[in-house]
Amino acid sequence: MAQGTGSINSDYKDWEWSDDAGERARLLQSPSVETVPKNSESQGNSLGATSALGAVFIVVNAALGAGLLNFPAAFSMAGGVAAGIALQMCMLIFIIGGLVILAYCSQASNERTYQEVVWAVCGKVAGVLCEVAIAVYTFGTCIAFLIIIGDQEDKIIAALVKEPEEVGSSRWYTDRKFTISITAFLLILPLSIPKEIGFQKYASSLSVIGTWYVTAVIIIKYIWPDKELVPVEIPTSPSTWTAVFNAMPTICFGFQCHVSSVPVFNSMKQPEVKTWGAVVTAAMVIALFVYTGTGVCGFLTFGAGVEQDVLMSYPSNDIPVALARAFIILCVLTSYPILHFCGRAVLEGLWLRYTGVTVEEDVVRERRRRLLQTISWFLLTLLLALFIPDIGKVISVIGGLAACFIFVFPGLCLIQAKLSEIQETRAISWWAQVSYGVFMVTLGAFIFGQTTANAIFVDLTA
Repeated sequence: MAQGTGSINSDYKDWEWSDDAGERARLLQSPSVETVPKNSESQGNSLGATSALGAVFIVVNAALGAGLLNFPAAFSMAGGVAAGIALQMCMLIFIIGGLVILAYCSQASNERTYQEVVWAVCGKVAGVLCEVAIAVYTFGTCIAFLIIIGDQEDKIIAALVKEPEEVGSSRWYTDRKFTISITAFLLILPLSIPKEIGFQKYASSLSVIGTWYVTAVIIIKYIWPDKELVPVEIPTSPSTWTAVFNAMPTICFGFQCHVSSVPVFNSMKQPEVKTWGAVVTAAMVIALFVYTGTGVCGFLTFGAGVEQDVLMSYPSNDIPVALARAFIILCVLTSYPILHFCGRAVLEGLWLRYTGVTVEEDVVRERRRRLLQTISWFLLTLLLALFIPDIGKVISVIGGLAACFIFVFPGLCLIQAKLSEIQETRAISWWAQVSYGVFMVTLGAFIFGQTTANAIFVDLTA
């Protein structure tokens, strides 16, 4: 791809964009990524501090998470191991392509975050839609995290009180709504209020170790199953051809690291598109092995009867699995504040752009608004999590939005970037790249439309 210089789309200056508002919008970065400020002196020669190997780890960190719990159910929906792996491999080509496109457009537009790249390359309308999508996606993911906490705590409490899960809820202190609420108020809310969350990066690294442990437990439990495990039916084909598409939201949700990829790219010592291509390929292959190991072994262990949250299929008194549940809770406890931070930053950026108020003028009101935003966000996600007990229903909705971040917005950026090039004659490679962008947008729109319609008319109305 040919590299460009300067801003691609002048519409980025709409809504009275200011440096202060831009800096606030730039809060949407991975807390473990440190980049050179955009407006620093000698910007053209400034380099980040992240090595290529470090960038691989950060991208894997961003991709891996609690979403792996749904991969066995996704394999079941897809119609078996072969269909699930084939679907992942096909989508992985476009997932990696989208990450490379974002790096290319970041260099061409000289922007450092996902939403800023979309603003600069595609203009105001696409930029606003992108930021709204990020806010909705992070909101929905926070709901899913609270549901996961409830799932794991149900099993842990059932083992501690030595009662069956269906009986354990008879005591008020073992009730699911109470345990989710008390955990959220005591641990999640205090971590979500601070203005900066850089301290979370160490806990986030621990949560990645936890996801690896969960995968290891699921694989070991398949190789050496419990004696009381009853043989189950293993589907080898999807029930209908459209059922395959129902697995796409989980795959998109699992591999979606695109929003945080642009800051990671700009934090590298050598932010080159070619090097970045190798980085994201290595990272996605690692994530592929983790998700495939979890999906295949979890699916083959429980077959068509696997729960949406695979750990819910294991007995409560299994000690290694109980430790896996504890790791997942830790992962979610550290991930919720980060996702909330990202959503809050996008809303704050939209507010500052719309009002044109500078940071200096808004210091006092910022704190009051941040508290209001945090408490409102927290209470709404908690309320919805208490009355939506099935994580699959939430992921079926936000998985469609993840497809937009993976396919639609990168595809639009590639199309706009190529159309902005001034060329007397357009080579075959130019047409190939534009066609690739059009295909990505079409594919992403199809996945979003199909999965969202299915979630609304099938899952949410069931």
